[in-house]
Amino acid sequence: MRIWVDADACPVVIKEILFRAAERSQILTTLVANKPIRIPPSRHIKMLCVSSGFDEADNEIVRRVEPGDLVITSDIPLAAEVIEKGGHALNPRGELYTVNSIRQRLNMRDFMDTMRASGIQSGGPPPLNQTERRGFANHLDRLLARHIKTDKS
Repeated sequence: MRIWVDADACPVVIKEILFRAAERSQILTTLVANKPIRIPPSRHIKMLCVSSGFDEADNEIVRRVEPGDLVITSDIPLAAEVIEKGGHALNPRGELYTVNSIRQRLNMRDFMDTMRASGIQSGGPPPLNQTERRGFANHLDRLLARHIKTDKS
């Protein structure tokens, strides 16, 4: 298992949780972004800088992800492609996307795109709250524990 982070839009607090988890679990965690992002010195944490452009980071993640890998993203189409390749996708608010939930999320995303195109302003998502941060950390810990348990079997 490897962890891939869609790092351009990933909140700093979530990156910090991921850095601690990478050290604790010794699972390679790679941040993929269009610009360099500061990471702590670690053999378990890497930064992959891709060229700037629409969906360049997403495309690189999809190209590299393997079955069983975990991708941290709030990008619904990216999460759908990861799931299609047999990976897991967790958003920074702690929601693990599944085959069933990703279809619903894609439909809602398309609906909201249509609404915005017609001039209706919906605003962005609210800032992460403490409950969501804790939910993300707990879900990440469960996924890593399951992976470590499977590895030892």
